[in-house]
Amino acid sequence: MRLFLRELILHLIPALIIGLGLGLAYSWLVSPVTYVDANPALLRADFKDQYRIVIAASYATSHDLARARARLQLLNNTDPVGELSAQAQRMLASGKSFDDVHPLAQLATDLQQGFANTSSTASATVTSTSFASTPFTAVTSTPGLETPLPEETTPTTTPEFSEPTLVPTLSFEQTPLAPQQLVTSTPRPTPTLKPSIGKPFTLVGQDTVCDTDLQPGLLQLILIDSRRRQVAGVEIIVTWSQSEDHFFTGFKPELGDGYADFIMQKDTVYSIRVVEGGSFVPNISAPTCTDPNGATYLGGLLLTFQQP
Repeated sequence: MRLFLRELILHLIPALIIGLGLGLAYSWLVSPVTYVDANPALLRADFKDQYRIVIAASYATSHDLARARARLQLLNNTDPVGELSAQAQRMLASGKSFDDVHPLAQLATDLQQGFANTSSTASATVTSTSFASTPFTAVTSTPGLETPLPEETTPTTTPEFSEPTLVPTLSFEQTPLAPQQLVTSTPRPTPTLKPSIGKPFTLVGQDTVCDTDLQPGLLQLILIDSRRRQVAGVEIIVTWSQSEDHFFTGFKPELGDGYADFIMQKDTVYSIRVVEGGSFVPNISAPTCTDPNGATYLGGLLLTFQQP
């Protein structure tokens, strides 16, 4: 009996191994699994980034905010605005130009605001009147009409042999007016959110922020225009002794279109430069704050820039 069981196991184990190998070979090589019409939520992280780029590019053309929101919901992200902003920051950090990143930032801003930010002017079209469809007929006037004669009028005389008199026969034909050509103005492209050069941003506020809930050394910047509206897409350069960093406003729309931030290190002096207008603020460093228990910690700064 034992011999029979032993022989059975010795035959069963190789059979299982051979069957498993054949099954894997068939599923991987002969008939692999093919996904058709899969949910975008199943995509890899890098493919999801490409999916958002395509959605943002389509939205930049159509300005259909409802469709863009519905497409983003297919990714099953709990915070689509945050994902767009984070991807835009990653693209900037990897060296992508602002023109490539701007559609993502614009879509995140419009989703946060709840409406599409379009300012394209309506195209004005001048249509032809009924002059083209109804031609003018010839008008024959008789002597005694008080209507002024046009310049094309040519009097003709009918001679009479018995008693020469002039009998004018007046007639003219007016050439139908040519229809006016359709004049269609080309819609202007949607303007970017960059402020116009020539209006420099000046520092109007520098406040110390002591809040234990914020990240230590947080430098917050807010840029507003002359109408006190926050401005997105403004490049900011932060330099210090070791290096420098470039970033833009508007990539955290939940905090404001003109908001940007940077993490300062302890005992480091920074210089802030707003590229548009060339505003320069030197000697910026993280302040030291004290909590209610008397312990010290690294605080933050809030810099506010405004156009005149």
